[in-house]
Amino acid sequence: MLSAASSSRPGLRRGLVLWLYAAGAGHLLAGLLLTWAGHQALFNDYLATIEQAFWGAAAPAPARAQQVWWLGLFGATLQSYALYLLALVYLGDRLRAPAAWAWLMAGIVLWAPQDMWLSWQVGMSSHLWIDSFALLVLLPPLAWLYRHDRLTSRSLS
Repeated sequence: MLSAASSSRPGLRRGLVLWLYAAGAGHLLAGLLLTWAGHQALFNDYLATIEQAFWGAAAPAPARAQQVWWLGLFGATLQSYALYLLALVYLGDRLRAPAAWAWLMAGIVLWAPQDMWLSWQVGMSSHLWIDSFALLVLLPPLAWLYRHDRLTSRSLS
């Protein structure tokens, strides 16, 4: 966790906010890629891993088509999530509103355990690693921003 002593450094706050903007932009681009390129060879290995988890052998062609369809739907959902993420980062940054950071943390804490549990049940270890990475790179900056903006807003009032 970032120390309280660093809370007076505006450069750190700006860097963390930029990091969160980058995470939001990355989610938006990933969502677009999943929706519009899910049928490309780029995703063949990933789709094969999912198929192995459910079929155990080569899945029939309709199963692959269904996976590509689900991937596209998830991509559209991810795009929407990315816009909400970007909006909350913008509001948290501009208004120095601790609530924006708290809502982002709440969303991540709601999502990650469920995603990890469902992934673990079918043996999708790649999802466990990705989710763990997301928790590691998103929660500490959000917690720091929440604490910083909360302390700053209290000292101004």
